[in-house]
Amino acid sequence: MNHPSEMAPDKLLFTPGPLTTSAAVKQAMLHDAGSWHFEFNALIQWIRSEILSIAGLAAGDGWETVLLQGSGTFGVESVFATCVVPGGKVCVLANGAYGERMVQMLEHLKISYAVLRAPENEWPDLEELDRMLSDDPEISHLAAIHCETTTGILNPIEDIGQIARRHGCLFIVDAMSSFGAVPIDFGQAGIDFLISSPNKCLESVPGFSFVIARRAMLLANEKNARSLSLNLAAQLRGFEKNGQFRYTPPTHTLLAFERALTEFHLEGGVTARGVRYQHNHEILMEGMQQLGFKPYLSPAVQSHLITAFYFPADTRFQFIEFYRRLSEKGFIIYPGKISQAETFRIGNIGHIFEADIRALVKAVGDVMKEMNFSAAQPSETTPTPLNCFPILA
Repeated sequence: MNHPSEMAPDKLLFTPGPLTTSAAVKQAMLHDAGSWHFEFNALIQWIRSEILSIAGLAAGDGWETVLLQGSGTFGVESVFATCVVPGGKVCVLANGAYGERMVQMLEHLKISYAVLRAPENEWPDLEELDRMLSDDPEISHLAAIHCETTTGILNPIEDIGQIARRHGCLFIVDAMSSFGAVPIDFGQAGIDFLISSPNKCLESVPGFSFVIARRAMLLANEKNARSLSLNLAAQLRGFEKNGQFRYTPPTHTLLAFERALTEFHLEGGVTARGVRYQHNHEILMEGMQQLGFKPYLSPAVQSHLITAFYFPADTRFQFIEFYRRLSEKGFIIYPGKISQAETFRIGNIGHIFEADIRALVKAVGDVMKEMNFSAAQPSETTPTPLNCFPILA
């Protein structure tokens, strides 16, 4: 008897990632690859070079791309574990869950840190940041999220990076949800380390992350890395020695990523992908607002990648039931991850297009009729704990 998942078509993922991928990306994983084989090693080198090219950088100019097994979180933690010198101190800008996760990493790594927090719907206070760095000369690194996946807010990394440079701090950017669809000027932003993953705007599958780093800064603390498996400098040395990962690589994920990069270039790269996502976002906003839903963020800080909407105040709205009914119609969304408001999130990224967005909006309208609720006003009630969503654990 076939498993149900083998019989049903894939549901469309309107999520911040993992996300909907093309049939060709999925098919690329239907092959096996020898992790020591010269063809596979050549693929790794090609991928590393392609990522630098997308960033507008080159190895000859002192930049490296290092691939690391694991999710984007592994990549961010690897930068802290490898690249913060003994006695160094990291200032974290936090206006969402992923900034707070950086704080957790630093606590576990026993690295000194300071935190500048902002409300989840606002940019960090850059004047306060300037004062903080002036008052604390021990701060050696500044870490920020580009697009905070919690809400979809797009933080001003160019302005933040200029402040970091003025105070002599190395700048670490988590660009998990933006790299590949939002232009990033490494020089203007003064970025020293940028972390992302294949399963966001590059429209591939999860399994590894990558770090774009200034080579000199990456190797400066090589002998003092705080982790064996998260040692980026050792990973780079391994690639340079024999083209291989130090430990078992995610072979099928890398095959999928090869195809995803080909599709990325065929579409037109960062600019074209960003245009498609922007159009998806505009169609989504128009449709959801016509239904009465209110976005959590103001247009001034909202990205075109992920959109958070308030829960309706109508007591007949229950998110689990709303989620279940949309799922039954073939659409997967995400619950919110905001501490001060009840929200759900819809991603505009992945292999989805205008027709898919319109189909989702229609399904939302149909579910509203089935559940007989109105979406006219946002809820002001106490946030619901995230652990009430076991389906997404």
